Amino acid sequence: MKKLFPLLMALLLSAVLITGCGPAYIAVGTRPEPPVYARPLPPGPNYLWIEGEWVWSSGAYVYRRGYWALPRSHYHHYIPGHWQQRSHGWVWISGHWR
Repeated sequence: MKKLFPLLMALLLSAVLITGCGPAYIAVGTRPEPPVYARPLPPGPNYLWIEGEWVWSSGAYVYRRGYWALPRSHYHHYIPGHWQQRSHGWVWISGHWR
């Protein structure tokens, strides 16, 4: 039993690592157009508009609407998400704080 435990732990760790190593980006042949909607008024001063994002869900990119957010401390600005063309199609690069 003492020799079996390390083997089982190694197999479990391998299974977790393998299932968590999906593709970093999902490519599509044509980049979708974002929906048109009215941007709501900011909820208060100092809020920054975060543009909508494309998220991969149930086998397709779906659009998540933009929102107002307060700037995060220790970050200078928000870099919006964007589509990038690669050799195998278009991939969405998520927005992030920098």
